[in-house]
Amino acid sequence: MRTDPPPGLLEALRAYERALGTDDLTALDRLFAPGPATLRGDATGLLVGHDEIAAFRGTRGGAPARHLVEVHVRTVDDDHALVVAVTEPVGGGRGQQTQLWERGASGWVVVAAHVHAPGPAFDARVWRVLGDPLVAGADDGTLVGRTVAVKDLFAVAGQRVGAGNPTWLAAAPVATRHAAAVDRLLAAGADVRGVARTDELAYSLAGTNAHTGTPPNPRAPGRVPGGSSSGSAAAVALGQADVGLGTDTGGSIRVPASYQGLYGIRTTHGAVPTAGLVPLAPTFDTVGWLTRDADLLAAVGDVLLPAGTGGAWSPHVTVSPALLALAHEDVAGRVAAFARHAGATATDRWDDVDLAEWAEVFRVRQAWEAWQEHGAWVDAHPGALGADVADRFTAASRVADDAGAAAGARRGLIREQVLELVGDDVLLLPASASVAPRPDPAELATVRAATLRLTCVAGLGGLPAVVLPCGTGPDSPSDARDAEGAPWQPGRRAPLPVGVCLLAAPGRDRELLALAREMSSRR
Repeated sequence: MRTDPPPGLLEALRAYERALGTDDLTALDRLFAPGPATLRGDATGLLVGHDEIAAFRGTRGGAPARHLVEVHVRTVDDDHALVVAVTEPVGGGRGQQTQLWERGASGWVVVAAHVHAPGPAFDARVWRVLGDPLVAGADDGTLVGRTVAVKDLFAVAGQRVGAGNPTWLAAAPVATRHAAAVDRLLAAGADVRGVARTDELAYSLAGTNAHTGTPPNPRAPGRVPGGSSSGSAAAVALGQADVGLGTDTGGSIRVPASYQGLYGIRTTHGAVPTAGLVPLAPTFDTVGWLTRDADLLAAVGDVLLPAGTGGAWSPHVTVSPALLALAHEDVAGRVAAFARHAGATATDRWDDVDLAEWAEVFRVRQAWEAWQEHGAWVDAHPGALGADVADRFTAASRVADDAGAAAGARRGLIREQVLELVGDDVLLLPASASVAPRPDPAELATVRAATLRLTCVAGLGGLPAVVLPCGTGPDSPSDARDAEGAPWQPGRRAPLPVGVCLLAAPGRDRELLALAREMSSRR
């Protein structure tokens, strides 16, 4: 292997650096090899295929300015060379990139690249405030040694509540006491690591924020993390916190859990106090949390949840083909396979339910309540909200009081129907309608509408819902298996996360957590 570069390679490298510095997407596309085998990896994950890499570049808004300080070439043959370059970002630190170049008919192109950039002191997309810890927990308790990312809707004594919006944050008073859920976690020994980002006023399922950016999704690079508990979820998925404390109104725990391969729970409505929490739609708002394993999810439940319903419970797990059909084909197929493995029984109870109508009832009532809570603030601060959330509040402002009341009355009837349909069983269904989508506004709107048809069931019924990853296999690399539990094979892509949701009657939170632990231990 030679150390002298083949002709034209360094010129191509310089062209790449120029294109990177000017965010010239056309040139960058040309300098990366076409086809599905091209690779680009960094700390957030691996992108496979030219189209996936191009889509990532189109949404990141350019790369930080940098200088090449060292370039090392190892020539494999006249048409292939490995380049290792040391970089210095203008903002400080040092990075490194390793690229495999290939000479084709149109010149030199990158066929594989790995980029290592200096990490930030903290990722402002994930955290609003970060400490070491921010607030220390009690010296003893069941959660000693555990860290918590608190969604920026909960009061943390000594901090302001920002609700995902800088204008709101600027006028917010400094909290003098913790929110009830935060207080309980601290009393159990957990440390508050920091205050995590949220979608503005929690009125979203995507996880994007026009002011602070989109938290990364390490399990699906280039795709949204899911919201509105996006920062809490990302902190857990990245290993920066053990527990992500959040809320779930229309799916804001369940969707990020599904998109990022996490465990999560939306608690029975009213089971965990919401004192010290900025509301969105109070008759739907619930406290929830996310973890990386089922054991810790249940341990947090032991701290936050009231006692269970009591008595022996041998749940009959059911799955509805009609509900599966509301999800994208790949999601439905994986959830159906999980259901078979779990011994779930198919049910036709849901065949005649108009989930589109239910989702519309949820949307109207949620919008009406959101406007009652925040309409005056929105009117008083024109231009303060990002475009997507602003559009949602504009629509909410048009929901007349009689329409909101009618939706509330209809919600009461639907709740009775939900309770009858679920009964004393456990309903297994997709936690979201799709895998994590890309941050394209049209795609996000379509996915949101589809997902609400699934998530509205728990919201309208006030039910607890537990999410666990679908098809997670052994965690140890020595097991030589992929994330689906299938034998590992070179070139086989790890599938994007999909979440399975378990629903049960109100008050069955602890029993659902126990069932999730059992199901997780079987795999």
